Amino acid sequence: MAEIPETGFIRLTAPAKTKVTPVQKAALIRRGNQLFGEGKITLAQKIFLTLGYSDGIIRCGDYHYKKADYWEAFRMYKLAPAPQQLAELTARMADVVREWLNDD
Repeated sequence: MAEIPETGFIRLTAPAKTKVTPVQKAALIRRGNQLFGEGKITLAQKIFLTLGYSDGIIRCGDYHYKKADYWEAFRMYKLAPAPQQLAELTARMADVVREWLNDD
């Protein structure tokens, strides 16, 4: 018969979160900015999202928007949050849907 783990099968608590010090956060943001400048957008985006760095997330949204990846741009603007960019993108998406509906 198999042994039941001491902790059981269901996790009752969330894993402990590690805190990032302001010095570490600043260093990670610099690294994310460097990666973004080198064109390594995916990696920079992960850093910005993990840290909740709104300016970096918005720049990632702008990048995706310029590449016509509107859904990813929308997601970045929503997560940032960036209400102005989100409103502009939503309006453009609504215009596209209106055109589709008016096409005869």
